[in-house]
Amino acid sequence: MDLPGDAGSPPTARGAETGRPRRSATPGENPDQVTVAALMNKVGRDSNPVRRPEPEPAAPNPQPVRPPQPPPVDDDPTEKIPPVGAAPPGSPPPEPPRDDRADGWNDEPDQPVALPQAVGDNGPSRLALSKRRKRRRLATAGRTVLALLSVLTFVGSGLVWGYVRSTEAGFAQIAALDTESTDIVDPGGQTGDETYLIIGTDTRAGASGEIGAGTEADAEGARADTVILVNIPADRSRVVAVSFPRDLDVTRPVCRGWDSTTGEYTSETFPAAEGDKLNATYALGGPKCLVKVIQKLSGLKIGHFVGIDFAGFESMVDEVGGVEVCTPTPLVDGELGTLIETAGTHTLGGRQALDYVRARKVESEGNGDYGRITRQQKFLSSLLRSAMSNKVLFDPGKLNGFINAFTRATFVENVDTESLVRLGRSLQRVEAGAVTFLTVPTAGTNEWGNEIPRLDDIEAIFRAIIDDDPLPGEKRDAPEPEASAPPPAAALPAQTAVDPSTVSVQVSNASGASGLAARTAEELGAYGFPIYSVGNYSGTSKETVVRFSPGQEAEALTLASAVPGAVLQESADLGGIVELVLGTGFVGSITAPTEAGSVLPTVPIQAAEENELPVDLSITNAGDDSCA
Repeated sequence: MDLPGDAGSPPTARGAETGRPRRSATPGENPDQVTVAALMNKVGRDSNPVRRPEPEPAAPNPQPVRPPQPPPVDDDPTEKIPPVGAAPPGSPPPEPPRDDRADGWNDEPDQPVALPQAVGDNGPSRLALSKRRKRRRLATAGRTVLALLSVLTFVGSGLVWGYVRSTEAGFAQIAALDTESTDIVDPGGQTGDETYLIIGTDTRAGASGEIGAGTEADAEGARADTVILVNIPADRSRVVAVSFPRDLDVTRPVCRGWDSTTGEYTSETFPAAEGDKLNATYALGGPKCLVKVIQKLSGLKIGHFVGIDFAGFESMVDEVGGVEVCTPTPLVDGELGTLIETAGTHTLGGRQALDYVRARKVESEGNGDYGRITRQQKFLSSLLRSAMSNKVLFDPGKLNGFINAFTRATFVENVDTESLVRLGRSLQRVEAGAVTFLTVPTAGTNEWGNEIPRLDDIEAIFRAIIDDDPLPGEKRDAPEPEASAPPPAAALPAQTAVDPSTVSVQVSNASGASGLAARTAEELGAYGFPIYSVGNYSGTSKETVVRFSPGQEAEALTLASAVPGAVLQESADLGGIVELVLGTGFVGSITAPTEAGSVLPTVPIQAAEENELPVDLSITNAGDDSCA
């Protein structure tokens, strides 16, 4: 059975010894490495990254590294880089390009690295899977953080990548993309955009196990436990990175099976199913299945795929001399122990950085994955600022070491050094303030522990990305939107209060104050409101909001009558649940609700503006170096 998006993407062959894609041999030294002085001289030649200046002339009598190819159709604004010059006398001739999809990967045949296991029809139960995942969860976030870190470093340091080159033969290739999918929203509006899906997989064999990732016995196969979608618009004016919680509740599409023992897609077809966790989708159907799910949720055309495991994390951080982070309090994790002993600014080496980005039970945060995601985003922001500084930009040794570590630790589709160089050069004038990290908003968890996606809000976020609308906290050179009068407020028809016992309430803490949701839920329970769930919200909010779905107006107003200062917000993703989001402005007291049968006060609901973003959107700006 042929599946959408599978045509033209044959399964990747693997070597029988390692089960991994084979990497072509990498030269022992880089003939194009130059001195810092030469770099400084070349960097001094300023150029506009968007207007496509004429390429610099090639060196006399150049010897091409690979056979010349006809020029591609050029419809993007990125600057073209000069051809690679000849290798200096005495250097070994470059190896011809190799087809990585046709061979096994033979870098280190004595260090097998586990690939995702295929999941059969009679797989373990949800409860069994949940128990087995517990030991694995802490040890998964680092790979994705470093993959995004790597791409952003390529991008951010594009000014000199044209002069410090490395071969793309080191990249392990894998089939993942589905660029003709009907799930892509407004393909014309995304022309010229570059969108990367970057994942971290929880492999256990080889070097990953040696640095504290656990062993193969801890996890059956590999899962994508951290997922980040990066969009760069056609005008290269900003970078937006959206994090997806690993336990996000998703509908899995029809997918071909993925066999981790061979690293190939199988002939088995798995039907569509609801209620999957995002990370388990990868275990079942591999990169292709995950790309389909994220493309469906986002509507973005994913044109590049990057995956990474533990093995390269430590070396990549160490190659740039460590990454500086600031914490307002000591950082203590319930499972990993003390990560950072004192508050303040610290430079983390590779091993400590790995623990910093994967910790899920930090006592001072109390919000699980969302605290971890925020730490990852701050870590990446700091790394980006470091990569854009002279510390890395003008140190060919660090750049070369970083790129070599990156290529050894990643598996990709449609990613190569030359395209990253071009992209990086086109982004060289993007300030850190134009790099924004968002987190997909959720509405608590369901009975299986899956994070419930707020689909309306997620759609609004990606609509803004596709339309290149301004994002909260973003700082970039863009025209100010024209001022317009706000739409008139709409009022709900008169409603009669219902019995509190008929209102199922979800209490979510968006204030940052520990224990606030539990205390508020107890007070609401005393007035007869049944509590559906209590937990942390996906971000912070200034306002206290009562969120409800159509048909729940009376229930929402009854709850709002007990919460002084609350505002109403309609959303289609809550069903029969009414959610109380406690913001930083919550006064901390609950009053008696309006008596059942009484007419409720008329409460205006602000008419939704076109593509209104959620008020509680979790944002991290790469230009913000505050210690909070």
